[in-house]
Amino acid sequence: PTITGFLHLGGLRTALYNYIFAKKHQGIFILRVEDTDQNRVVPGAAEGIEDMLNWAGISPDESPGRGGPAGPYVQSRRLELYGQASAALLASGAAYRCFCSPQRLQLLRRDALRRQQTPRYDNRCRHLTATEVAQKLSQGLDCVIRFRLEKGVEPFQDLVYGWNKHEVAEVEGDPVILKGDGFPTYHLANVVDDHYMGITHVLRGTEWLASTSKHLLLYKAFGWEPPQFGHLPLLLNKDGGKLSKRQGDIFLERFARDGFLPEALLDIITNCGSGFAEKQMGRTLEELISQFEVGRITTHSALLDLEVLPEFNRIHLTRHIENQGLRQKLVRELQGLVELVYGDQQVDPDVLENEYVERVLLLRKGHISLLKDLVSSDYCYLWVRPSVSRQQLQTISAEVDKIGKLVLGLLTRPAAALTVEELNRELRSVQKQTRETKYSSMMQLLRLVLSGRQHGPSVAEMMVTLGAEEVCGRIHRALAS
Repeated sequence: PTITGFLHLGGLRTALYNYIFAKKHQGIFILRVEDTDQNRVVPGAAEGIEDMLNWAGISPDESPGRGGPAGPYVQSRRLELYGQASAALLASGAAYRCFCSPQRLQLLRRDALRRQQTPRYDNRCRHLTATEVAQKLSQGLDCVIRFRLEKGVEPFQDLVYGWNKHEVAEVEGDPVILKGDGFPTYHLANVVDDHYMGITHVLRGTEWLASTSKHLLLYKAFGWEPPQFGHLPLLLNKDGGKLSKRQGDIFLERFARDGFLPEALLDIITNCGSGFAEKQMGRTLEELISQFEVGRITTHSALLDLEVLPEFNRIHLTRHIENQGLRQKLVRELQGLVELVYGDQQVDPDVLENEYVERVLLLRKGHISLLKDLVSSDYCYLWVRPSVSRQQLQTISAEVDKIGKLVLGLLTRPAAALTVEELNRELRSVQKQTRETKYSSMMQLLRLVLSGRQHGPSVAEMMVTLGAEEVCGRIHRALAS
C-alpha cells in the first residue's frame, strides 16, 4: 500500500486476499510500504496500516515493523537498488534520460485535453543522441529516466481475468521510472522489489490490470522471471458507487473505535465478493482460508452493504461470548466501558464483578450487535440502580405491596430456581394470586421496579441477570420509598 492515508476497507480486502492466498498455499505474506511520492506521505500512516492489519488478525510475516530477510520493506530505504536498476536499463538502451521541463509536459497535457485526447508524453527525448545527452548533463539540466515502451507485448494469464494484453506503446508515452529526486515511480519500484524479494504471486486492484503489460516489458528488459498476477475487482457501495472516504466512514480505525470485531469486517468483505464456493455469514478466518480458491474470484465488482455489518458483528460477537477464553476478554472490555460510561454515577463495585458481568454477556448473547450496546440507556439498569417511587408503582396497580411480597417470597424460598423458564412459570402463578392486576400490568410494574424503564428484556431475564439478592433489594427500596 501507499502511505498517503490510513487503511480503509478496500485496502483491507486486498491485504486479506493476499493473506488467505499465502496461507492456503503455505506461503509468506509480505507487507511492503510504498512511500516514493514523498509529497503525499502522511506521517504515522505506515505504522497505522501495520497496526490495523495486526488488529484485523492478518499480521504480515515480513514487514517494516517485523523485519525479515528481504528488507528493508519501505521503498524510500531502497533507493540505491532502484538507482542501480535504472542505470542497467540506461546501459542496455531500454531506458533514456528525459530533459523535458514540467512546463512543456503541462502544455502537452493541455493541448491533448483541448483536442479531447488522452494526455501522453510524445517521447521527444527518446531520440536524443549520446552527445546531446552528455551536453545537457554538462549544463546541469534536470532530468528523469523513462522506460522505452516497445510494441508487440506478449499476452499474460491473469489469475482472475484470464488471458490479457494491453498494447501500452500505442496508447501511452514512455513512462517515468526514476524521478529527478532519485525516487522511483511505482512501475520501477514494484518490479525491482518483487524480483529481489522473491515474490511469486501478486494480488492487487483491477486498476493496475492495464499497467501489467508495461511491468512485464520491464521484467523482460531486466531478464527476470515475473510473478503471477491476479487483479481483484473493485469494492463498491451497494448502489455501485465508490466507497466514500470523506467522512472517514470506511477507515478501519473508525470500525475499531466503534467496537466492531475484525472478524465481522473480514467476513462481510469476503461475503460480498467472490473466491468461495458459496456466500455464508459467520465464517472465521480459518474457514476463509480453507474455502478460498483463487479461480473462484469473478470479474464482477463486489457490492458492499455496510447496513448489514451489525448483523455480521452480532454473529461473531455471539461466537466470542460462547468461547470461554474470548469471553474473559469481553468481560474486561465491558468492565472498562461501564466505568467509562457510568463511573460518575457511583457504580456499585458488585456490578463490576467478573461473575456478574459474565452472566450479563451470556444472557444477552445473540441479542446485541456491539458490546457497547450493553452500556446504552436501555441497559443502564444493569449498572445503576433505578429510582422508582411507590406513587409511580401505584398508578399501575393498587396491589403493589401484595405483588412485592409474593415476588420476594418466590425469590427467598429455599432452592429457588433462577432460570428464565422457571421464573416465567412462577410469575404467572404469582399473578393468579392477585385480585385485580392483569399479568401485563404486573410485568409493567416489575419492569419499572427493576429497571426504571418501560421496555427492554423480559422481566424474568432481568431477574436472572441481576440475581435474587439484587432483585429483592430493589423491591424493598421501591416499597419503602
